Amino acid sequence: MAQDNNIDHIAEFHWLMDMLQTIDVGLVVLDREFKIQTWNSFMENHSGLPPHAVADKVIFDLFEEIPREWFIHKAQSVFMLKNRSFTTWEQRPFLFRFKNYRPITGTEEFMYQNITISPLISTSGEVNNICIILYDVTDIASNSKQLAKANAKLEMLSRTDGLTQLNNRRYWEERLEAEYRRFKRTGKASTLIMFDIDHFKKVNDTYGHPAGDEVIRQVAGVLRETMRTTDIAGRYGGEEFGLILIDTDASSGNSFAERLRTRVEELIVSHEDSDIHFTISLGIAEVNHSVDDYQEWLERADTALYQSKEGGRNRSTIYSGR
Repeated sequence: MAQDNNIDHIAEFHWLMDMLQTIDVGLVVLDREFKIQTWNSFMENHSGLPPHAVADKVIFDLFEEIPREWFIHKAQSVFMLKNRSFTTWEQRPFLFRFKNYRPITGTEEFMYQNITISPLISTSGEVNNICIILYDVTDIASNSKQLAKANAKLEMLSRTDGLTQLNNRRYWEERLEAEYRRFKRTGKASTLIMFDIDHFKKVNDTYGHPAGDEVIRQVAGVLRETMRTTDIAGRYGGEEFGLILIDTDASSGNSFAERLRTRVEELIVSHEDSDIHFTISLGIAEVNHSVDDYQEWLERADTALYQSKEGGRNRSTIYSGR
């Protein structure tokens, strides 16, 4: 009877070892010195190292990509607390830098991995070994990354003006409102510039709407070249643009407006054998504590823009309250 039990145990052991060798996950057993005790076929196939080549070797000596301090900290908690520890690919893309061989996600350079570290508790209740189970989640990670990219692109498109590639009116106004709230919190200066293209209807009537679109595109290009990376530009509508100058007072805002006005005045837009010359008019308003909300700030810049138009166009005007 005892002999029959031994035969059963041996058969069960071989069955278990066969399963561990053939499952499509990585399995590594380490002792307390982080020496490799078990290394299944998955690990051999992806590392190119057979079990006899890694047996009793310190894992950090074979795989330098494993962050030693981080892994030891994770492993020690498993040894001490006798609880499993998990790491997902979002937290750390991989533990072992294995090449990715999946055909569907062939663009991914390496295998993304989820990791489980489990305690192996002996019959005496001690934990002298831990087991690393490695899951290939490259397909999941790749799909998730592609979805994130697609969502980011959709988000960008939803806030971008198609003609100029500047912020569209809705998103730009959101940024203007946020900048007004920042001023209320910090008291730091910010200046708003609103400007439009002088006699733009004449450009459309004379040269056609495609020429008008090209004029708008090139004005947006000059604006991008002139502004700082911290400034926030948008197409407000038609031929009108808005620009938020962060940490800038009205005097400095006027200096910027004059640089922009001069560059646009010097610009020549060529369209179907025609050279189109044009100018812009600008209104400037610095936010202060007498401004009740961002809409009033916008109205002040529009008022200054209107004064530039009334004053003969091709000029900049600072809002004065009159």
